Amino acid sequence: MGKYLTEKEVSKLTGLALSSLRNDRAYARKLFPYVKIGRSVRYRESDVVEAMERRKIGLAE
Repeated sequence: MGKYLTEKEVSKLTGLALSSLRNDRAYARKLFPYVKIGRSVRYRESDVVEAMERRKIGLAE
């Protein structure tokens, strides 16, 4: 089990605005998997990092 982050923490970690994260959830784009507990939204830190790594664009070696 990994550490779970609030949407504010994910916003800070990724540089995405809170509104972007909320729109992502509302319009089913699903940049990052999340869990709803009542009205609270949580993101597993490892899922966020993994999703960012999948989108990484780097120079060919």
